[in-house]
Amino acid sequence: MKAVFLDRGTFLDSVDLPAPQGVNYYETYGSTPQDDAVIVERCQDADIIIANKVKIGRKVIEQLPKLKLIQLTATGINNVDKDACADHNVQLYNIAGYAIKSVPEHTFMLMLNGMRAGLYYHTKVVDGTWQEDGNFCLLDEPLLDLEDKTLGIIGVGTIGKRVTEIARAFGMTVLWAEHQGREPRDSDYTAFDEVLARADVLSLHCPLTEATEHLINAETLSKMQQTPLIVNVARGGIVDSAAIVDAINAEQILGYATDVFAQEPISDDDPLFTLADHPRVVFSPHNAWGSLAAQEKLWAILSKQVSDFVATIK
Repeated sequence: MKAVFLDRGTFLDSVDLPAPQGVNYYETYGSTPQDDAVIVERCQDADIIIANKVKIGRKVIEQLPKLKLIQLTATGINNVDKDACADHNVQLYNIAGYAIKSVPEHTFMLMLNGMRAGLYYHTKVVDGTWQEDGNFCLLDEPLLDLEDKTLGIIGVGTIGKRVTEIARAFGMTVLWAEHQGREPRDSDYTAFDEVLARADVLSLHCPLTEATEHLINAETLSKMQQTPLIVNVARGGIVDSAAIVDAINAEQILGYATDVFAQEPISDDDPLFTLADHPRVVFSPHNAWGSLAAQEKLWAILSKQVSDFVATIK
Protein backbone atom coordinates (compact mmCIF):
# COMPACT_ATOMS: atom_id res chain seq x y z
CA MET A 1 0.00 0.00 0.00
CA LYS A 2 1.56 3.29 -1.13
CA ALA A 3 0.88 6.65 0.51
CA VAL A 4 2.13 10.02 -0.71
CA PHE A 5 2.21 13.04 1.61
CA LEU A 6 2.12 16.12 -0.60
CA ASP A 7 2.88 18.91 1.89
CA ARG A 8 4.72 17.58 4.91
CA GLY A 9 6.25 21.05 5.32
CA THR A 10 3.00 22.29 6.88
CA PHE A 11 4.15 20.48 10.04
CA LEU A 12 7.10 21.25 12.29
CA ASP A 13 10.27 19.43 11.28
CA SER A 14 10.65 18.27 14.87
CA VAL A 15 7.31 16.42 14.83
CA ASP A 16 7.72 12.75 13.95
CA LEU A 17 5.28 11.73 11.21
CA PRO A 18 5.90 8.03 10.56
CA ALA A 19 4.03 5.99 7.99
CA PRO A 20 0.73 4.67 9.34
CA GLN A 21 0.60 0.94 9.98
CA GLY A 22 -0.22 -0.96 6.80
CA VAL A 23 1.51 1.55 4.54
CA ASN A 24 4.60 -0.19 3.16
CA TYR A 25 5.71 2.55 0.76
CA TYR A 26 5.63 6.11 2.05
CA GLU A 27 6.78 9.11 0.04
CA THR A 28 6.80 12.67 1.37
CA TYR A 29 7.24 16.10 -0.20
CA GLY A 30 7.89 19.28 1.74
CA SER A 31 5.47 21.10 -0.53
CA THR A 32 3.70 20.54 -3.82
CA PRO A 33 2.92 23.28 -6.32
CA GLN A 34 -0.72 23.85 -7.20
CA ASP A 35 -0.23 22.20 -10.59
CA ASP A 36 -2.43 19.28 -11.63
CA ALA A 37 0.31 17.71 -13.72
CA VAL A 38 2.76 17.72 -10.82
CA ILE A 39 0.19 16.30 -8.40
CA VAL A 40 -0.71 13.50 -10.83
CA GLU A 41 2.95 12.70 -11.45
CA ARG A 42 3.72 12.46 -7.74
CA CYS A 43 0.63 10.38 -6.96
CA GLN A 44 0.46 8.19 -10.08
CA ASP A 45 0.91 4.91 -8.20
CA ALA A 46 -0.53 6.02 -4.88
CA ASP A 47 -3.32 4.22 -3.08
CA ILE A 48 -3.50 7.01 -0.51
CA ILE A 49 -2.88 10.74 -0.77
CA ILE A 50 -2.17 12.65 2.43
CA ALA A 51 -2.48 16.41 2.09
CA ASN A 52 -3.19 19.55 4.03
CA LYS A 53 -4.01 22.46 1.72
CA VAL A 54 -3.14 21.17 -1.76
CA LYS A 55 -6.23 21.45 -3.95
CA ILE A 56 -7.24 18.13 -5.48
CA GLY A 57 -9.85 18.51 -8.18
CA ARG A 58 -11.74 16.23 -10.51
CA LYS A 59 -9.09 16.30 -13.25
CA VAL A 60 -6.51 14.96 -10.81
CA ILE A 61 -8.76 12.28 -9.35
CA GLU A 62 -9.75 11.05 -12.81
CA GLN A 63 -6.10 10.39 -13.66
CA LEU A 64 -5.32 8.32 -10.57
CA PRO A 65 -7.00 4.92 -11.10
CA LYS A 66 -5.24 3.31 -8.11
CA LEU A 67 -6.35 6.00 -5.67
CA LYS A 68 -8.50 4.71 -2.82
CA LEU A 69 -8.27 7.37 -0.10
CA ILE A 70 -7.57 11.07 0.25
CA GLN A 71 -6.65 11.71 3.88
CA LEU A 72 -6.54 15.39 4.80
CA THR A 73 -4.49 16.66 7.72
CA ALA A 74 -7.13 19.28 8.49
CA THR A 75 -10.79 19.58 9.41
CA GLY A 76 -11.90 21.58 6.37
CA ILE A 77 -12.42 19.69 3.11
CA ASN A 78 -12.99 22.64 0.77
CA ASN A 79 -9.80 21.87 -1.16
CA VAL A 80 -11.00 18.48 -2.48
CA ASP A 81 -13.72 17.76 -5.04
CA LYS A 82 -16.08 15.65 -2.93
CA ASP A 83 -18.32 14.74 -5.87
CA ALA A 84 -15.37 13.48 -7.90
CA CYS A 85 -14.30 11.33 -4.96
CA ALA A 86 -17.76 9.78 -4.79
CA ASP A 87 -17.86 9.23 -8.57
CA HIS A 88 -14.54 7.38 -8.53
CA ASN A 89 -15.03 5.41 -5.29
CA VAL A 90 -12.35 7.38 -3.45
CA GLN A 91 -12.85 7.84 0.27
CA LEU A 92 -12.29 11.32 1.72
CA TYR A 93 -11.27 11.61 5.36
CA ASN A 94 -10.56 14.68 7.44
CA ILE A 95 -9.30 15.13 11.01
CA ALA A 96 -11.33 16.55 13.86
CA GLY A 97 -10.70 17.10 17.55
CA TYR A 98 -6.93 17.58 17.41
CA ALA A 99 -6.81 21.33 18.15
CA ILE A 100 -9.33 21.63 20.96
CA LYS A 101 -6.62 23.10 23.20
CA SER A 102 -4.46 24.89 20.65
CA VAL A 103 -7.16 26.96 18.90
CA PRO A 104 -8.94 28.21 22.06
CA GLU A 105 -5.63 29.22 23.63
CA HIS A 106 -4.63 31.01 20.44
CA THR A 107 -8.03 32.72 20.46
CA PHE A 108 -7.23 34.27 23.82
CA MET A 109 -3.71 35.19 22.73
CA LEU A 110 -5.27 37.23 19.92
CA MET A 111 -8.04 38.56 22.14
CA LEU A 112 -5.72 39.73 24.92
CA ASN A 113 -3.31 41.31 22.45
CA GLY A 114 -6.19 43.22 20.90
CA MET A 115 -7.75 44.32 24.17
CA ARG A 116 -4.45 45.29 25.79
CA ALA A 117 -2.64 46.53 22.65
CA GLY A 118 0.09 43.96 23.27
CA LEU A 119 1.98 44.18 19.99
CA TYR A 120 1.70 47.96 19.99
CA TYR A 121 3.35 48.20 23.41
CA HIS A 122 6.00 45.64 22.49
CA THR A 123 6.98 47.88 19.59
CA LYS A 124 7.11 50.94 21.87
CA VAL A 125 9.60 49.16 24.12
CA VAL A 126 11.97 48.02 21.36
CA ASP A 127 11.84 51.12 19.10
CA GLY A 128 12.87 53.54 21.86
CA THR A 129 9.50 55.26 22.33
CA TRP A 130 9.30 54.31 26.01
CA GLN A 131 12.82 55.52 26.74
CA GLU A 132 12.14 58.78 24.92
CA ASP A 133 8.93 59.28 26.92
CA GLY A 134 10.90 58.91 30.15
CA ASN A 135 8.06 57.81 32.44
CA PHE A 136 8.20 54.57 34.40
CA CYS A 137 5.25 53.26 32.37
CA LEU A 138 3.64 53.97 29.02
CA LEU A 139 -0.16 54.13 28.82
CA ASP A 140 -1.15 56.03 25.70
CA GLU A 141 -3.53 53.24 24.61
CA PRO A 142 -6.07 52.04 27.21
CA LEU A 143 -5.63 48.51 28.58
CA LEU A 144 -9.04 46.85 28.46
CA ASP A 145 -9.92 44.01 30.85
CA LEU A 146 -11.83 40.92 29.81
CA GLU A 147 -13.62 40.65 33.15
CA ASP A 148 -17.22 41.91 33.00
CA LYS A 149 -17.12 42.08 29.19
CA THR A 150 -19.62 40.24 26.99
CA LEU A 151 -18.21 37.71 24.54
CA GLY A 152 -20.33 36.72 21.56
CA ILE A 153 -19.44 33.40 19.95
CA ILE A 154 -20.45 32.51 16.40
CA GLY A 155 -19.92 28.79 15.90
CA VAL A 156 -20.55 26.71 19.00
CA GLY A 157 -18.76 23.45 18.32
CA THR A 158 -16.13 21.80 20.47
CA ILE A 159 -13.77 24.77 20.14
CA GLY A 160 -16.49 27.36 20.72
CA LYS A 161 -17.49 25.57 23.89
CA ARG A 162 -13.91 25.45 25.16
CA VAL A 163 -13.58 29.18 24.45
CA THR A 164 -16.74 29.60 26.52
CA GLU A 165 -15.15 27.84 29.50
CA ILE A 166 -12.01 29.96 29.36
CA ALA A 167 -14.00 33.18 28.91
CA ARG A 168 -16.08 32.45 31.99
CA ALA A 169 -12.87 31.87 33.97
CA PHE A 170 -11.90 35.42 32.99
CA GLY A 171 -15.25 36.63 34.33
CA MET A 172 -16.85 37.28 30.94
CA THR A 173 -20.53 36.87 30.08
CA VAL A 174 -20.83 34.55 27.08
CA LEU A 175 -23.56 34.65 24.43
CA TRP A 176 -23.92 31.85 21.86
CA ALA A 177 -25.25 33.19 18.58
CA GLU A 178 -28.04 31.33 16.83
CA HIS A 179 -27.77 31.02 13.05
CA GLN A 180 -28.55 34.26 11.30
CA GLY A 181 -32.27 34.71 10.63
CA ARG A 182 -33.40 31.90 12.95
CA GLU A 183 -35.11 31.91 16.31
CA PRO A 184 -32.91 30.66 19.17
CA ARG A 185 -33.23 26.88 19.40
CA ASP A 186 -33.25 26.92 23.21
CA SER A 187 -32.30 29.09 26.17
CA ASP A 188 -28.58 28.45 25.63
CA TYR A 189 -28.64 30.48 22.41
CA THR A 190 -29.28 34.15 21.69
CA ALA A 191 -30.61 35.68 18.49
CA PHE A 192 -27.82 36.52 16.04
CA ASP A 193 -28.57 40.24 15.84
CA GLU A 194 -28.81 40.53 19.62
CA VAL A 195 -25.36 38.99 20.00
CA LEU A 196 -23.97 41.52 17.52
CA ALA A 197 -25.58 44.35 19.48
CA ARG A 198 -24.39 43.24 22.93
CA ALA A 199 -20.90 41.84 22.33
CA ASP A 200 -17.79 43.66 23.54
CA VAL A 201 -15.78 40.92 21.85
CA LEU A 202 -17.01 38.79 18.95
CA SER A 203 -15.20 35.48 18.35
CA LEU A 204 -15.68 33.54 15.11
CA HIS A 205 -15.50 29.74 15.10
CA CYS A 206 -17.91 28.69 12.34
CA PRO A 207 -17.07 26.85 9.10
CA LEU A 208 -16.91 28.68 5.78
CA THR A 209 -20.04 27.83 3.78
CA GLU A 210 -22.28 29.63 1.33
CA ALA A 211 -24.30 30.83 4.32
CA THR A 212 -21.30 32.15 6.25
CA GLU A 213 -19.24 33.69 3.45
CA HIS A 214 -18.85 37.40 4.31
CA LEU A 215 -21.15 36.88 7.28
CA ILE A 216 -19.35 39.81 8.87
CA ASN A 217 -19.97 42.59 6.37
CA ALA A 218 -20.99 46.24 6.29
CA GLU A 219 -24.58 45.38 7.24
CA THR A 220 -23.77 43.12 10.18
CA LEU A 221 -21.02 45.45 11.37
CA SER A 222 -23.59 48.26 11.52
CA LYS A 223 -25.55 46.25 14.11
CA MET A 224 -22.65 46.20 16.58
CA GLN A 225 -23.40 48.71 19.31
CA GLN A 226 -20.53 48.14 21.76
CA THR A 227 -17.57 48.89 19.45
CA PRO A 228 -16.31 45.31 19.77
CA LEU A 229 -13.02 43.63 19.09
CA ILE A 230 -13.53 40.92 16.45
CA VAL A 231 -11.43 37.75 16.70
CA ASN A 232 -11.31 35.36 13.75
CA VAL A 233 -9.83 31.87 14.06
CA ALA A 234 -12.36 30.36 11.65
CA ARG A 235 -11.81 31.21 7.97
CA GLY A 236 -10.79 34.44 6.30
CA GLY A 237 -13.75 34.38 3.93
CA ILE A 238 -16.22 34.71 6.79
CA VAL A 239 -15.41 38.41 6.96
CA ASP A 240 -15.42 41.08 4.28
CA SER A 241 -11.93 42.50 4.76
CA ALA A 242 -12.74 45.83 3.15
CA ALA A 243 -15.74 46.26 5.45
CA ILE A 244 -13.53 45.49 8.47
CA VAL A 245 -11.07 48.18 7.40
CA ASP A 246 -13.86 50.72 6.94
CA ALA A 247 -15.38 49.86 10.33
CA ILE A 248 -12.07 50.27 12.17
CA ASN A 249 -11.25 53.52 10.43
CA ALA A 250 -14.72 54.83 11.34
CA GLU A 251 -14.20 53.65 14.96
CA GLN A 252 -17.26 51.45 14.55
CA ILE A 253 -15.31 48.48 15.97
CA LEU A 254 -12.36 48.45 18.33
CA GLY A 255 -10.07 46.24 16.30
CA TYR A 256 -9.54 42.97 14.45
CA ALA A 257 -7.39 40.04 15.60
CA THR A 258 -7.17 37.25 13.05
CA ASP A 259 -5.34 34.03 12.28
CA VAL A 260 -6.99 33.57 8.87
CA PHE A 261 -7.24 35.49 5.62
CA ALA A 262 -9.21 35.38 2.38
CA GLN A 263 -6.06 34.26 0.56
CA GLU A 264 -3.28 32.36 2.30
CA PRO A 265 -0.53 33.36 2.42
CA ILE A 266 -2.08 36.82 2.59
CA SER A 267 -2.03 38.68 -0.72
CA ASP A 268 0.01 41.87 -1.04
CA ASP A 269 -3.13 43.83 -1.93
CA ASP A 270 -5.26 42.63 0.99
CA PRO A 271 -6.91 45.75 2.46
CA LEU A 272 -6.12 44.47 5.96
CA PHE A 273 -2.49 45.45 5.37
CA THR A 274 -3.52 49.08 5.68
CA LEU A 275 -4.24 48.36 9.38
CA ALA A 276 -0.85 46.78 10.12
CA ASP A 277 0.19 49.55 12.55
CA HIS A 278 -3.15 49.83 14.33
CA PRO A 279 -2.75 49.12 18.08
CA ARG A 280 -5.81 46.85 18.15
CA VAL A 281 -5.03 44.83 15.02
CA VAL A 282 -3.20 41.51 15.40
CA PHE A 283 -2.27 39.05 12.65
CA SER A 284 -0.97 35.49 12.91
CA PRO A 285 -0.20 33.25 9.91
CA HIS A 286 -2.95 30.59 10.17
CA ASN A 287 -1.12 28.70 12.87
CA ALA A 288 -3.73 28.62 15.67
CA TRP A 289 -4.21 24.89 15.02
CA GLY A 290 -0.53 24.04 15.20
CA SER A 291 0.76 23.77 18.75
CA LEU A 292 3.31 20.99 19.17
CA ALA A 293 0.83 18.88 21.12
CA ALA A 294 -1.90 19.45 18.54
CA GLN A 295 0.34 18.34 15.68
CA GLU A 296 1.29 15.17 17.52
CA LYS A 297 -2.36 14.44 18.33
CA LEU A 298 -3.39 15.09 14.73
CA TRP A 299 -0.89 12.55 13.40
CA ALA A 300 -1.99 9.95 15.94
CA ILE A 301 -5.62 10.38 14.81
CA LEU A 302 -4.60 10.30 11.15
CA SER A 303 -2.46 7.21 11.56
CA LYS A 304 -5.30 5.27 13.15
CA GLN A 305 -7.76 6.36 10.46
CA VAL A 306 -5.42 5.33 7.65
CA SER A 307 -4.50 2.04 9.34
CA ASP A 308 -8.14 1.20 9.92
CA PHE A 309 -8.90 1.98 6.29
CA VAL A 310 -6.04 -0.21 5.03
CA ALA A 311 -7.27 -3.05 7.22
CA THR A 312 -10.71 -2.94 5.59
CA ILE A 313 -9.41 -3.40 2.06
CA LYS A 314 -6.90 -6.19 2.63
